[in-house]
Amino acid sequence: MGFYDDQVLPRIIDVVLGRMVDPARARAAAGLSGEVLEIGFGSGRNLPHLPAQVTRLLAVEPAATGQRLAQRRIATTAVPVEFVGRDGQRLDLADASVDHVLVTWTLCTIPDVDRALREVHRVLRPQGTLHFTEHGRSPRARVARWQTRLTPAWGRLFGGCHLDRPIDELVTKAGLTLESLDNYRIGPEIIGFGYEGVAVRRD
Repeated sequence: MGFYDDQVLPRIIDVVLGRMVDPARARAAAGLSGEVLEIGFGSGRNLPHLPAQVTRLLAVEPAATGQRLAQRRIATTAVPVEFVGRDGQRLDLADASVDHVLVTWTLCTIPDVDRALREVHRVLRPQGTLHFTEHGRSPRARVARWQTRLTPAWGRLFGGCHLDRPIDELVTKAGLTLESLDNYRIGPEIIGFGYEGVAVRRD
């Protein structure tokens, strides 16, 4: 990870995805309990939204600066936080070992997102759930084409972020079953077509 991605980008994201998206964070965290894995922990902005039923949070975060920015929030939460890795594509956790997984604006940046979601499926206990709020491909073909054209340049600025990933399709491809899904625009549709929902591991 280069200097920009490790030192600069986490600070930008901490501001851009700040208080104005707290309602989406709260919706994504609703219903979590027990042991929760968060992939893309960032600066810990989801911590204040965790329900009291969460007993431990296992955090995956690639940027050292993100982890440092999170320390103030970790210090003020009652939920024990343990960093368990930096790569969502290779989780150092046992099969069927967590109750829920939380991802917020993370699936757009993981290079091998299919592998990461297979890892989510693997570590979830049966009937465990993935809670997510993401942005991705617009259902409008013209907008989606522009998203694909802009993604290479956009990704260089924002840590490999893809504008055009079909989040719902990726989740179900990994073997998870969508229980709920809401789509909505977050600002300009070309960069902010939202996917928010819950998917369950049935097997």
